[in-house]
Amino acid sequence: MGNSLFWSAREPATVEECDSTWESDSEPEEQQALAQKTLATAEEARGGGSGEDQNKDNLDTSFKRKRSYFAARDLYMYRHDYPAKSRENSGQVNLKFYMKEIPLKPDGIYIDDILTTWKGDYDKLENNHTYIQWLFPLREPGLNWHAEELTTEEIKEFLKTKEAKSNYLQGYEIMLDFFGMKLEDKNTGTVARASNWKERFQHLNESEHNYLRITRILKSLGEFKFESFQIGLVHFLLYEALVEETLPNMLHSALEYFVYTIKSRKERRKLLRFAHQHYKPPENFIWGPPRKEVSGAKGTIAKSSLSETTLSAPEKTRCEDISDKSRTNVELAAGTELASSETSPETGMHQKEQLTDQGNTKVENVAAKNNIFVKEKSDHQVTTKPKVPTEIKIGDQALQCQIQNVADTDATEK
Repeated sequence: MGNSLFWSAREPATVEECDSTWESDSEPEEQQALAQKTLATAEEARGGGSGEDQNKDNLDTSFKRKRSYFAARDLYMYRHDYPAKSRENSGQVNLKFYMKEIPLKPDGIYIDDILTTWKGDYDKLENNHTYIQWLFPLREPGLNWHAEELTTEEIKEFLKTKEAKSNYLQGYEIMLDFFGMKLEDKNTGTVARASNWKERFQHLNESEHNYLRITRILKSLGEFKFESFQIGLVHFLLYEALVEETLPNMLHSALEYFVYTIKSRKERRKLLRFAHQHYKPPENFIWGPPRKEVSGAKGTIAKSSLSETTLSAPEKTRCEDISDKSRTNVELAAGTELASSETSPETGMHQKEQLTDQGNTKVENVAAKNNIFVKEKSDHQVTTKPKVPTEIKIGDQALQCQIQNVADTDATEK
């Protein structure tokens, strides 16, 4: 009880407090390289790019995302071993399930049945929603209220039990096959495409509720000390989403959730640097280091301006013309902010948050008469936000402009 009160008084209140990825022990030379790359991107956005780049589709307008506090908070609690927990059950039902002593509830299915008959039965794996909490237990509740939360004592016993670990990895391979992947190396956790990857990737790209399952699997791998398996899976998913572009709908979940299931800050930084290297456009990458001012040839910009609003070519031209003539304040339409679903922080509610984030992954930007309209992939309502001031810099002179953004709103899951 006292432990719970201690942590509730110091619970992180912002995304930045939840995320220690870029704290002082990160490699300074690599942070400097990231800042320099961001500076170069910003210079090009001001008009320093090649003529060919500037002549590209003038209606291609960047939008700004905002990181989810409830996602960051949920993963903070996981990485810090659920500090608010005051007691645990002692029945060890998860270990008994893996040792074939009891069936999962409420379906009464033993793990032997799953391991021997479920592989390749994609309809069953897709439509049954009670097994995943038993195959990949966590120290937090899931959607199957008949499943028991994992305990620290179970984890200790599990790690000493060869049969339980073997059955666990077989269950992991069944789920990888369901997603269109295979475990290439059982020692390192390296993941590769399965032979039927095209069909399964198409399904995975269109069934975003499975991203909740992947988040759970990654957390569970971490609980049972399969850290290299976590890293292998996350890197594979980032590669497919960013480089091969086979899983574009998964990208936001991979960056907002999957990466942050890994407890090692060093490994998270490696994954995020890889992601930023391939993210398009790079200035919209919001998972980089905290903002710090760095000097540039044409003024001062934010080191992590990765999350700042950028202007389309017509809007930059308009600002320059007005700047040369009168230096007066004008109103510009630039940047949009996706509506984010911020559900209750109560236990288990982050799953709704993740589903909504995933529904917002694909958007279409259209600029017309200084108004930007966003059509979301999901059925959530689009709303607009009052004008707020933002300072932009063109050449060596600063121009105050009014930026109209799309507001954050609470979107209800349908």
